[in-house]
Amino acid sequence: MSSGPSGGSEVDMTPPKRLRSADSGAETLSGGEEELWRSTVDVSIVMPVYNASCWLDECLQAILQQDFTGTMELSVFDDASTDHSRRVVEGWRDRLEARGISVVISGHNSAQPRGVGHAKNKAISQSCGQYLCFQDADDVMLPQRVRLQYEASVLHPNSLIGCKVQRVPEGSTERYTRWINTITQDQLVTQVYTSHGPTVIMPTWFCSRSWFLKVGSFDEGGKGVPEDLLFFYQSLRQGGGIARVEQCLLVYRYHEKATTHSVTEETIWNQRVAFLQERVLSQWERFTIWNAGKQGRKLYRCLSLTNQKKVEAFCDVDENKIEKGFYTYEESKERPKPKIPILHYKDASAPFVICVKLDMTGGVLEENLNSLQLKEGTDYYHFN
Repeated sequence: MSSGPSGGSEVDMTPPKRLRSADSGAETLSGGEEELWRSTVDVSIVMPVYNASCWLDECLQAILQQDFTGTMELSVFDDASTDHSRRVVEGWRDRLEARGISVVISGHNSAQPRGVGHAKNKAISQSCGQYLCFQDADDVMLPQRVRLQYEASVLHPNSLIGCKVQRVPEGSTERYTRWINTITQDQLVTQVYTSHGPTVIMPTWFCSRSWFLKVGSFDEGGKGVPEDLLFFYQSLRQGGGIARVEQCLLVYRYHEKATTHSVTEETIWNQRVAFLQERVLSQWERFTIWNAGKQGRKLYRCLSLTNQKKVEAFCDVDENKIEKGFYTYEESKERPKPKIPILHYKDASAPFVICVKLDMTGGVLEENLNSLQLKEGTDYYHFN
């Protein structure tokens, strides 16, 4: 038992390891055999847990039913749950080990949780699989998940692999779910700046341990930190790829207690603006912001002075905005204050940063973009 940084203790409950044997069911290993086993586990299922007891039975049953024939372990880190989450996981140990899935459980009992970034890092550091399958305790993996994502990850060892999802309750976050499941392989790369966040969502991630170690660990800032988005952006900075298995492999649960709700839109916005400036705007000499309304103007105001000066115009379809002729940046310290022309989109010049919400115009935005024969990722990027 070792004392954690905030005074609570971290308890390691590492079990004896077992390996499936073709003719004798579960076989207990010891000593050198165990070390050999530990170094050759194919997949570690990484699961942070915080007050998840009501979902764990369904989640663990699904892990038990994986059709993957390689070796697996389940690595759980309990982030100071106040319910009986850890007891529930312990209750599944024998069933999982009988199936050849070893179980590693640890956690801490401090007064406060240290956050999902900390819990994921701990679960990874105590695991030993060559590949990592991230699983939220409130979601349910379909039987083919580990097998199909493992196969994809072997082919793309420097990529984050995602999958399609089924959202429950059905109909919650309808637009977001449609986006997760329908964006193209190219859009997995081009739409990383939108408010939806990572184009392959964190609860579906699967990657090689070597890639995770290259990118670095999750941010441990705790509540309010978008640790998944920060890791996702860092993976892209390192030259990492993004791929999605074109099958639904996860039941993705929506509920009010989800940690996602603790991150503010403003925090996400600031990260997105910084990444857009770093990856796209730094490469452009000039550009147009598509939307002269609130969102477009907000983006302009949040840009660095260098990038503000690259904005040639705003463009729009709204005649009232176009009639005004220009937008004056009243808060600017520059003299004279910058005045940015407002044009009809047909009169504006590419490249564009699109600040119109995806999937909200009944196809009109997409038709307008197509009419200009623009290519996403070259002539324009979606920001909203």
